[in-house]
Amino acid sequence: MLYRIAADGLVLFHLLFILFVLFGGLLVLKWHHLVWLHLPAAAWGVCVEFFHLFCPLTDWENRMRHAAGQTGYGGGFIEHYVWPVIYPAGLTPAIQLGLGSVVLALNVLVYLRLFRLRKLRRAA
Repeated sequence: MLYRIAADGLVLFHLLFILFVLFGGLLVLKWHHLVWLHLPAAAWGVCVEFFHLFCPLTDWENRMRHAAGQTGYGGGFIEHYVWPVIYPAGLTPAIQLGLGSVVLALNVLVYLRLFRLRKLRRAA
């Protein structure tokens, strides 16, 4: 039971991490100190998509599910609603490159805005 709860919690953490990779730059605009957390997270997210790397969170979750005696997902809320967002059906390498490009482009735009704001503040 505890392993299943831990695995479900890890899936939620995984989703939050993905959202932080994608939108964390917006948080950096408000809280500049988050840049030291967001830049490595965004770099990891882009690398996972571009180079088709295996995320260690997935392996960790699978180990917990096996420890809980599960071989797959039993149809709970997490599995039904969150899992397809993280791993959509039909995810191909080309789609992953597109997703990585979106993450990279969005974060480059946000950081360009951040640096422009910083430059304007220093000039004033």
